[in-house]
Amino acid sequence: MDHSKFRVYSLFLVMFVFLAACNSPIPAAPETSSEGANPIAAVENPAAATEAPAEALEATEAAPPAIQHTDIPVGLPEKQSGQATDFNSSKIIETKTNIGGDRFSFEKFERPFNANTMDVYYSEIDIVNTLVYQDDIWIYGIITLNQLQGNGVENVKYAIELDINLDGKGDWLIIASKPASTEWTVDGVQIYKDANQDVGGEQPMLSDNIQFTSDGFETNIFDQGQGDDADSAWVRISPNDPNTIEFALKQTVLESPKKYLINMWAGTNLIDPAFFDISDKFTHEQAGAADSGLNIFYPIKEVAEIDNSCRMAVGFQPTGKEPGLCTTFSPIINDPLAPSGGSSTGCVVKSCNSSYVWNDSSCSCDYIGPK
Repeated sequence: MDHSKFRVYSLFLVMFVFLAACNSPIPAAPETSSEGANPIAAVENPAAATEAPAEALEATEAAPPAIQHTDIPVGLPEKQSGQATDFNSSKIIETKTNIGGDRFSFEKFERPFNANTMDVYYSEIDIVNTLVYQDDIWIYGIITLNQLQGNGVENVKYAIELDINLDGKGDWLIIASKPASTEWTVDGVQIYKDANQDVGGEQPMLSDNIQFTSDGFETNIFDQGQGDDADSAWVRISPNDPNTIEFALKQTVLESPKKYLINMWAGTNLIDPAFFDISDKFTHEQAGAADSGLNIFYPIKEVAEIDNSCRMAVGFQPTGKEPGLCTTFSPIINDPLAPSGGSSTGCVVKSCNSSYVWNDSSCSCDYIGPK
C-alpha cells in the first residue's frame, strides 16, 4: 500500500474515534449510602436545614419546674391579736343618711360606691370587720365584707398594710386578687416594700398641704410564688364564712416584727402600690367626699370604689398618738351609769371636740371638719 495513503487513512480513523467520544453521554455517578453522603448536597431546601435544629430544640426544651411549697398555713390560732369593725354602707343609698368613717384628709375611706353619682353600691368592697391572729410562723389578716359575691365589680383586690416602725408610714403592702376557693393559694398574691420610706410624705396618715411626690411601695419582693421564699404569702376564702377573706403572711419575710400597726383594704384600681398614701396622691377636690355633710367636696370623684379600716396595735400598748390608730373603747357591763355615761351600743362615749361627731357603730369620734 502506498505509505502516503496509509497515513491519510490513519488520520481519518483517529479523528472519527475522537468525535465519537465527545458525543457519547456522560455516565451517571454511582449511588452512595446516606452515611457517606455530603450533608449539604443531601438537603433539597437549605432553609429547612437551618429551621430544623430550632424546632427540635423547642420540642425538647424542658418546662419550667413547678413551684415547690414547704410552709403552707393550716387553720387560724385560737387567740386573736386584734379586731377593728368598720362602717357598713349597705343602707346608705336606701336611707340617704350620712356615711361614717370617711375622712379623706385622715386617710380614712368608706367609699364602696361608683364615682360622682354614688348610686351603685359594691358589697364585695365594703369592709365590715377585720381581725388579726398570729403564731410563730404566720400573721393572719382577716377581712369580712358585707357580701363577697356581690354585683360583680371588676378587678377587685384586697390588701393588708403594716407599719412596723410605728411612725404612721406603711412599710409593707400585701395585695391579693379576689380568691376563688377556700383552699390556700399564692395565686394573685404580691408583697411590696417601701424601701425608701417615702410613703406617707411629711405627715403620715394625713393629707399633705401639697401633693407629695412618692413612688409608693416601690419594691416587689414576692409575686405569686416567685421570690426568695415561695411561701411568703397566701390567701383564701374562709371555709367558715363565705364573706370573709383570709391572708397568711410569713413573719420572717416581713422582718419578724414584734410589734406593728396593721389595717386592711378593699377596692379596685386604687389598690395599687404606687398610689400610697392615697391622700397624698390626690387633692381633696379631686378625691371628693362620701359624706354629704361635706358639701364643698361631696360626692366622691376620682377616689372611689375603695374602703379601708383603722389601724390596730399588735404587740404593744399604744399611746393613742399613733397615726391612723383605731379609737379604743371600754364596754359597759352592768353599769348603772350606762344611760348617762354610755351609748346605745354599749361603749363609753368619749367627748368629741367641735370638729368631730360621735359614731355609735364604731364607738369613735368621726372627723367632720372645723366648725
